[in-house]
Amino acid sequence: MWIPRPLYETLPYLYIIAGAAAMLLSFSLDRSPRGLLLVMGLVSLTAGLVLWMRRRDYRAARREYNARALDE
Repeated sequence: MWIPRPLYETLPYLYIIAGAAAMLLSFSLDRSPRGLLLVMGLVSLTAGLVLWMRRRDYRAARREYNARALDE
């Protein structure tokens, strides 16, 4: 599945923002979905951070890789 590049680039930030918002909302509620919101927020925040870090590491490794070195 292909998604537009601007959306692809903003996905980690959207996950992080959604996770932080869910966690803040869970602390402000006094009712039962509090635990569920907290867990969903933590999962979304973790997914966003992992995605951002993996992309950063992949791009850094790709910049350092020299394809011409294999031909020589």
